[in-house]
Order: sequence, then C-alpha cells, then structure tokens
Amino acid sequence: MIEIKYFGAVAEKTKCEFEKLSFSEVSLQKLLQDLEEKYAFESLTFSVAVNQKIVSKTKEYQLQTSDVVALLPPFAGG
Repeated sequence: MIEIKYFGAVAEKTKCEFEKLSFSEVSLQKLLQDLEEKYAFESLTFSVAVNQKIVSKTKEYQLQTSDVVALLPPFAGG
C-alpha cells in the first residue's frame, strides 16, 4: 500500500487528509496522473514529497509499496 497525504488546498479538493492505494509498483508520474483524473487538480499548485523528501514531479521516480507520498501546498517563508 502506498499512503498519500494531502495538505492545504489539495486536502480541501480531495475532501480527505490521506488515503492508501494498493499498488505493487507504480511510478510517481503514473500515480499523479491517476490522482489528477480522480480529483481534477488542474488549477492547484503543489509540491510532492516522497518519504519526507521533496522530489520533482517530472523526474522518473519508481514508488515502493511502503512509500508515503505527500502533496504539499506552496510554502511562504522568511
């Protein structure tokens, strides 16, 4: 199971804070594509973290069954 955590506007759009999906192997790009089709994220801006490390949404990244993927809102800081 891959756990997906949602924060900020992404959580508002999905109407949940997390979900677990059953995949044996899946790429990050395929997972994001499936979530886009399910939730229509078209206007949302978010970063992606895998196991608490920010990763590029465009980089080829193979997820493992124990991974935790987080969709994070833009950060403001100072």
